[in-house]
Amino acid sequence: MKAFLESREGVKGLVDSGITKIPSFFIRSPETFSPNASSDATSAAQLQIPIIDLKGTESEIVEAIRDAAQTWGLFGMVNHGVPIPTMENMIDAIRQFHEQPGEVKKAWYSRSECGQRIFDGNTNTNAAAWRDTLALEFPDGDIINQQAIPRVCSKARNEYMKHIVPLKETLSELISEALGLRRDYLASIECVKHALLACHYHPPCPQPELTLGTASHTDPSFLTILLENNIDGLQVLHKDQWVDVPHRHGYLIAIIGDFLQIVSNDKFRSVTHRVLAGRVGPRISAACFFTPAPGLKDKSYGAAKELVSAENPPIYKATSLHQYLSCYRLNGKDGRLVLPLFKISGS
Repeated sequence: MKAFLESREGVKGLVDSGITKIPSFFIRSPETFSPNASSDATSAAQLQIPIIDLKGTESEIVEAIRDAAQTWGLFGMVNHGVPIPTMENMIDAIRQFHEQPGEVKKAWYSRSECGQRIFDGNTNTNAAAWRDTLALEFPDGDIINQQAIPRVCSKARNEYMKHIVPLKETLSELISEALGLRRDYLASIECVKHALLACHYHPPCPQPELTLGTASHTDPSFLTILLENNIDGLQVLHKDQWVDVPHRHGYLIAIIGDFLQIVSNDKFRSVTHRVLAGRVGPRISAACFFTPAPGLKDKSYGAAKELVSAENPPIYKATSLHQYLSCYRLNGKDGRLVLPLFKISGS
């Protein structure tokens, strides 16, 4: 692993070198791999994530979001306002960045967790993830200086975020209503001001049965909006079964994060999910995580007071993004859930 990190060539560099067996630090223990429930045709027909048409009537959308957030923790979206060419250009830009010569990409390689960089925190786990990631930050959701990010993807990224930020604001209002709160509740507590766009690239893997593209986890965010290319691999844990989430052209996926579960006092659930490695690739995705702005990293977030009562007390301790992420980095690896560590005793 030390040699791998010092090479700064990432997983793509390993594949380009012609390896036929993956390095040992990518190999996961057998218990990491649970059976894939969706492999059975009957199960696959019955276990499909909700798809919400955002051009429907508002009452129908709110009800659909409420049901999806309570039962699945995520939902697909159609008619979301992001043009398909913009989505395709974002995927192509991610591909172009990761398929540049290694010497060009090395300038962006860092294991720091700030700024624009190639970074994969999963290399701190028992087994590394079979992926490379370019992380792009947007303080307060703003478009940052063009010079601060790789030129090959700056135009596509800016255009994509011009549409994703309004979509996030719409979802923030709809989710607030779905919780029975005033429409501007989530906006008023400034919990989705900051955006981090994680641009994942999963090269084809010679031994996909031994590793994962992304380990089992929940998102330490309020909300995540996910864009994928046409190669499947995403799975969610639903009723103790791993369920495939097939790619659908032109769709985006909204994922409930841990902080939204805290604020909703368990009304809405963050979902455990993972990405399988595959022999076919690359699998490309852009996960946009929305959290409080850096200036609010020490602000505590707890259950909305409108959602608690003597009969329904708070389930989790109020916590800040800084405190939660510190705990997440230490404990949220290899499928271990962090949110239960913040439960109030007796709740």
